[in-house]
Amino acid sequence: MTEPQPARRYRFGIFEADAVTGELRRRGLRIKLNAQPFQMLVMLIDRPGQLLTREEISSALWPEGTFVDYEHGVNSAVNRIREALGDTAGNPRFIETLARRGYRFIAPVERIEPGIAPGKDEASGLPSSLAAEQAAAAEHQPGITSGILATAEELPKASPRTVRTIFVLFQLMYVGFYVGALANLAEIEDLFSPLPRPTLALNALIVTAAILIPVRASVLTGIFFHAPGLREKLLKIWPFLLAFDELWALSPFLLLHHIDFGLALACTTLLVYSPFAQRSLVLMGAGGVEREASAAAR
Repeated sequence: MTEPQPARRYRFGIFEADAVTGELRRRGLRIKLNAQPFQMLVMLIDRPGQLLTREEISSALWPEGTFVDYEHGVNSAVNRIREALGDTAGNPRFIETLARRGYRFIAPVERIEPGIAPGKDEASGLPSSLAAEQAAAAEHQPGITSGILATAEELPKASPRTVRTIFVLFQLMYVGFYVGALANLAEIEDLFSPLPRPTLALNALIVTAAILIPVRASVLTGIFFHAPGLREKLLKIWPFLLAFDELWALSPFLLLHHIDFGLALACTTLLVYSPFAQRSLVLMGAGGVEREASAAAR
């Protein structure tokens, strides 16, 4: 009997790699990747979660006796793969650098058995890359927001440190709002007095500020101490924070004793966008653990 052939097609996230044809596809569209970087990618996805040493890569890509700068060649191949996948060394989603040792593929990989139509998902009949994309969207973008909010692949690349710094500044801004409001309750009570239910509005301000101060403190603590799984946790609580952040977008109007109505309105319109900016920062790496990468791999 003929021995069964190993799977030569792989699926990871919204990508598919076909080791037979040498093709890498994203959402069904082919991505240009030269032969050696593609060969290295196949080596990585064939052993997900396992260390692939630089020596193994060099011996596979360049036969013995080949005169080439192996260090530069391996670094260049890794960079080409990361560029094709939209990955970064500082905040990897696919290829992790293990300093002075090699690389490891850290995303889940599905081996597609022979006999399944290329690009098709068995359960849904949809193109497999589209099915994977829809599954990811369903996980992080439930309900009516699906297809509206940006995905990680659609956002620009940025330094993890820069992204985290901006995200921390957002949290400190909100803490300043809460503390400032609680410190000026008498002045705010005077502002609320013309409202139909001033006491209710004042109590809502006090309660939400008292709830959100520890929430923001928890987020800041997770960022500073690189809490594992923080990205997923932040995405889960984002709808909760969205509701409160949109309410607190009105906070500039609490300063009407000090600024005019037009400036308060302008600040409010910017704050309405703030929670969406924070979500983008989380997807860009604000909630991820920064891993140290070797200088050669950058």
